[in-house]
Amino acid sequence: MQSPTEMVTPEKALPGRSEPIVTSRNHLFFNEPFYGPVPAGREVLYVAMGCFWGAERSFFALPGVVSTSVGYMGGYTPNPTYQECCSGLTGHTETVRVVFDPALTSYAALIQHFFEEHDPTQGMRQGGDRGTQYRSAVFYETAEQEKVVREIAAQYEERLRAAGFGAITTEIAPAREYYFAEEYHQQYLIANPNGYCGIGGTGISCPVGLGAV
Repeated sequence: MQSPTEMVTPEKALPGRSEPIVTSRNHLFFNEPFYGPVPAGREVLYVAMGCFWGAERSFFALPGVVSTSVGYMGGYTPNPTYQECCSGLTGHTETVRVVFDPALTSYAALIQHFFEEHDPTQGMRQGGDRGTQYRSAVFYETAEQEKVVREIAAQYEERLRAAGFGAITTEIAPAREYYFAEEYHQQYLIANPNGYCGIGGTGISCPVGLGAV
């Protein structure tokens, strides 16, 4: 059996399927379509920070954010289901896609928010949620994005260590294909306002960040 905190190898990953998961309803916060390509003039951030329900909600009202969705990235199984990801046999982590207007906010500001909103030192878990699908990750699309992430991570790690935390375990890797999660996961905490949210920050502010919430 696969250990919940051990990454599956490509050879052992589930085969998945050729058909993607599709949803047709609008975003429950922005009331606009969220499925599909990123609109022209917008940029995208891919982050994983534990259960994607609470992670997505943390970005809704940030200045410059124009859309969000949740899905799966970082693994091997094409078009996985939620149950498959929870098995630990896809290699994917629960991921939030954040679409933003670069004229109103920056990639760096959103990365700072990402680090402050969860504990990036916990390895293959987040709070009480254990498994590779809950690992912290940033999936960058350009060399400039990678540079920003690595610089902020290095600065933040110094503050975390000074406060008694361990090393940052966030995976920093090139973006791979993003697979949209099932419709009932999208904006889950709007549809279910009393639903579970397992993420929480360290209380340590990220350098030049937005302040711990």
